[in-house]
Amino acid sequence: MSMLSSLHGLKRVSLALGLLLLPLISINSQTLSPGPAARLLPDILPGFKALGPAKPVNRELAGDAIARAGITSAASRGYFSKDGQRFFVTLITTASDSGAYSLLTTANRMSESSGSETTGGISLGNVGTASFSYWDGLANDLFFFKGRAYLALRDGGKQRDTRLLVNFGKGLAETLDKGEGDIPVLVKHLPDWEKASKEAVYAVSVDTLKEQFSNPVLDEVSFAGGAESVSASYGKSELVLIEFNTPQLAGDNDVRIAAKIRELRSQGQSVPTAYRRVGNYSVFVFNAPDEQAAKQLIDQVKYQQVVQWLGNRPDNLAERQREFIETTLGVFVSVVKASGIAIVLCVAVGGFLGALLFSRRRARQATAQAYSDAGGMLRLNIDELSAPTDARKLIGPGNG
Repeated sequence: MSMLSSLHGLKRVSLALGLLLLPLISINSQTLSPGPAARLLPDILPGFKALGPAKPVNRELAGDAIARAGITSAASRGYFSKDGQRFFVTLITTASDSGAYSLLTTANRMSESSGSETTGGISLGNVGTASFSYWDGLANDLFFFKGRAYLALRDGGKQRDTRLLVNFGKGLAETLDKGEGDIPVLVKHLPDWEKASKEAVYAVSVDTLKEQFSNPVLDEVSFAGGAESVSASYGKSELVLIEFNTPQLAGDNDVRIAAKIRELRSQGQSVPTAYRRVGNYSVFVFNAPDEQAAKQLIDQVKYQQVVQWLGNRPDNLAERQREFIETTLGVFVSVVKASGIAIVLCVAVGGFLGALLFSRRRARQATAQAYSDAGGMLRLNIDELSAPTDARKLIGPGNG
């Protein structure tokens, strides 16, 4: 019984190492420089210090694995907290954000198939751009990607509390460049993508896709030109969405795929439950209960076209006219508003000053004694309160 337990434990350790060093498999392998990855592992983090210098990954990266994810470097380093807790980090850099995300989704698929206790699949924005964690019976592991970096973290202790590991991961993620700062947009074109993305698998090479689906129709798919794919499960159905960068590439692949499906069907071999080209997408559904259900799933895929003009836009004149009208209208409205505000301010200030002057003169007259011989109609300037009269303007003697 103890021997079986030991074998079971060794199996789980091997699985954990496989995930931590994914895809570090020695098959016709080649050594990869740790330099770029090592520079991304700092000596000190808030509350943590490095155990020593960053080291190259002990295992060698498979040459085909390097090409599949566009891996550029890999390094590992140990850290310890103030209370002595130890953590181990493996960091892999890739040629693109999509490559790092592809490694994360592949690791998540492996952990799900192993039966380990995960936290519900990949979550967005918790640690890095996207992350997931699981308990393998021996230690806590945390995986995340940010920008072009994919990281695997392991808690050196045997406690199931992941809070310290998550805090360590967040501190490490803060030091990394965010890149595009989001998961690949193709994932968001999946039906019910927020739920599907938790278990979706992303691929930047056709070989990665073939490992997941062994249907011979995928032999006709080419990722030349930078095509990428995402696959997700919807009940028993498996949806595969491949995006090509140009309509020409999408059309060429569509012709080959359609011909291959007809060939396989005529030979009585396995074919996708449904296939359709949607814009620059090739959409497959495998293992669906029936063709109708598969087509309904494809109907939910919407191609969002992005147009980029390499020269002057053909509708440039109309666009300029629209901008001129909008600008002129905006200036006119602004002038009218400014004029109205100026008039209101002038009236308000003038009225206030006039009322102040009037009240002061009234108050001055009320406090002064008036001298008059005409019932108040005229005032005699006996007290010299009135301004002196200019004698030159008076009617002289004999001029009346």
